[in-house]
Amino acid sequence: MSGDHSATSPISPGQLGASPSPGQRAVTPPGPSSPASPAGLTSEEARVRLAQHGPNAVAEEREHPLRTLLAKFWAPVPWMLEVAVVLELAMGEWVEALLFAALLVFNGVLGFAQERRAEGALALLRSRLQVRTQVRRDGSWQSVAAEALVPGDLVHLQMGDLVPADARLSDGDLDVDQSALTGESLAVHLAPGGLAYAGATVVRGQGSGEVTATGASTYFGKTAELVRSARSPSHLEQVILGIVRYLVGIDLLLVVALFAYALATGFPLAQLLPFSLILLIASVPVALPATFTLATALGALDLAGHGLLVTRLSAIEEAAAMDVLCTDKTGTITENRLSLSALRPRPPHDETTLLRYAALASDEAGSDPLDLAILDAARERGVVPGERLRFVPFEPATKRAEAYLADPAGARRVAKGAPDWVARLVAAPGPGWDSDVAALEGTGARVLGVVAGPESGPLEAVGVLALDDTVRPDSAALVARLRQLGVRVIMVTGDALTTGRAVAARVGIGERACLADRLRSGAPASADDCDLFAEVLPEDKFHLVRGLQRAGHVVGMTGDGVNDAPALRQAEVGVAVSSATDVAKAAASVVLTSPGLADVVVGVETSRRIYQRMLTYTLNKIIKTFQIALFLSVGLLVTGQFVTTPRLVVLLLFANDFVTMSIATDNVPFSPRPDRWPVRGLVVSAMLLAVPLLAVSFGVYWAGLAWFRLGPDQLHTLVFVWLVFSGQATVYLVRERRRFWRSTPSPLLAVSSAADILLVSALALLGWLMAPIGAAEVLAMLVLALLYLVGTDALKVRVLRHEGLA
Repeated sequence: MSGDHSATSPISPGQLGASPSPGQRAVTPPGPSSPASPAGLTSEEARVRLAQHGPNAVAEEREHPLRTLLAKFWAPVPWMLEVAVVLELAMGEWVEALLFAALLVFNGVLGFAQERRAEGALALLRSRLQVRTQVRRDGSWQSVAAEALVPGDLVHLQMGDLVPADARLSDGDLDVDQSALTGESLAVHLAPGGLAYAGATVVRGQGSGEVTATGASTYFGKTAELVRSARSPSHLEQVILGIVRYLVGIDLLLVVALFAYALATGFPLAQLLPFSLILLIASVPVALPATFTLATALGALDLAGHGLLVTRLSAIEEAAAMDVLCTDKTGTITENRLSLSALRPRPPHDETTLLRYAALASDEAGSDPLDLAILDAARERGVVPGERLRFVPFEPATKRAEAYLADPAGARRVAKGAPDWVARLVAAPGPGWDSDVAALEGTGARVLGVVAGPESGPLEAVGVLALDDTVRPDSAALVARLRQLGVRVIMVTGDALTTGRAVAARVGIGERACLADRLRSGAPASADDCDLFAEVLPEDKFHLVRGLQRAGHVVGMTGDGVNDAPALRQAEVGVAVSSATDVAKAAASVVLTSPGLADVVVGVETSRRIYQRMLTYTLNKIIKTFQIALFLSVGLLVTGQFVTTPRLVVLLLFANDFVTMSIATDNVPFSPRPDRWPVRGLVVSAMLLAVPLLAVSFGVYWAGLAWFRLGPDQLHTLVFVWLVFSGQATVYLVRERRRFWRSTPSPLLAVSSAADILLVSALALLGWLMAPIGAAEVLAMLVLALLYLVGTDALKVRVLRHEGLA
């Protein structure tokens, strides 16, 4: 809602600063209607200085890749594998020791490679989230990347900016927040001559200053960073890790039972210990961190291709559960391309006087669309605003901007802003003021009031003007699409109630309008009885988000100004719109690069696809854990011997992890409704689907003895081949919540599966690392796995539907 003067407004780049209330500070921004400013540098001077001083950036300290790789071998799961290697070596089992070591290296290198790939993806995102700043080059104001600043540049700072380099203020008046640099919670006031440090946040006022130091030479030696973390823990990952801890607990109970059995029967403990370690390792999702990082990083790159930049990877998963989106009107629902549509002067003033006063109270140095539209209209009509003595930028708390100008009769004061607020500055606006405002607001236009008078005397109404902001042609369709996806859209606007209701009704959001006073009164903020909130202050957004969260909603919130930062941080999915200030982008978890809601729709669909991939991974992991742990443990207790060997279990982990990683790229449909993580439903579904798998596994063991009449070593091979093939079947069973043939797997998943089956078949037929079995036995296991897939599919659909996972 950049520059919503018509009632209340979040902060925009061009209309920020102090209010004309007691204690305010007026500033004189550079521009045609201001006193002359220094010319700044020329492009050639800037080029020479850039070569001399280097870019305005600090080389990021990176951990040496070798150190990162070695860290992969220092954690609980690697420790268990390392202990297993030592035990096998102590018993003289060199092949098993090498396999354990190979699994250790495989998991470490795989995790390292995927994290490096994710870091590369985030580096690309960082390059697209550059801080930009206004700098005067070649006598004109330009927007350049902060990295291109050099000492001697003249920069313009305003509320909502991150200070891009150390700069000494030459004009204007600023309050800056340096808490991120010094830990000091109070804002620091800067007058001309004061030094603003790189990385500070401008929280009030605006002004210009000369850059004194850049890059590593700045006082604190760092610049602002928008992408704060490569990967933060998500609710999804924490839930999965909780489930895994539960599964490991079950395995520990099974291990205790096995040791009790060994003590009672005299079973060799030296053989049981490595087997127990492998049993525990099989239950741990070794590939989990790499799988999550890869899935979300690939999702972030996909979203970047659609113009949606992610600053926190966890937000991708949070967006899957989002069921309420609170969105700005300006630039999101509307095009934010304003044009003057009506002038309603109050006698004795005429349209020219009204437009001249409105232009004087507008800031050409900024980028606020309201001010720029007024100034464009003045130029088109040949209206010359004249020179102002000083200027007070727009302040959300008072909902107006002010200008002071010279006049033969004495200095005059002009105020422009929300009609009902500027009307309070005059004794009486006169008949027709309220009716003009209501009529213009009823069309959905942005309405501003202008009052003027002697600097120290009473003000009088000059008139009202309307600016037309066309509704985006795709807004209605996108709102309807979000509703189909189960996301309720609430419009949040600083406009008056009448204007907001007209726009909300036009795009299908609804007509049930609530005033922002309701949020301040402590009444519960519910998505059920308000389609839009009007006359909203930036701080009201925070209360709205928190109220919706208390009601159990997962909330998305769009914003553009520095005062929107608390709401953007509070929301599970904070969305900085394309015109947002650097501070808003730093606070948000998602940054839009184009106006409108199209990118938000893409973000919801992509996040739900990622959720479905992770759901596949989790279901598969739980099912396989139940199968392997119970089959191996119960098999030993019932038969008195291993149903397969530790060596083959290690090979099984290789085969499983190889395919599991490719789930992160699977071709899956997105969920039609917001996703929630039903822990009970997952565990129950996995247990029910593991029962037939476990029964078939014991059937395979019995068939190997009775039908194929295999010896112990060949029986171990048969069981190994079955566990690999059934693992493949389980992946394809759970990857689709409907019948398994409803969608095709990704090429990488299909190729991984084919390679896995061919490799395992070759090992079993040739007798490498295991006793050889015949082609008939291998083919029988493959056919049985396919029969299991087909025969269990109907049960899967019913189970997942019953547990709310379909």
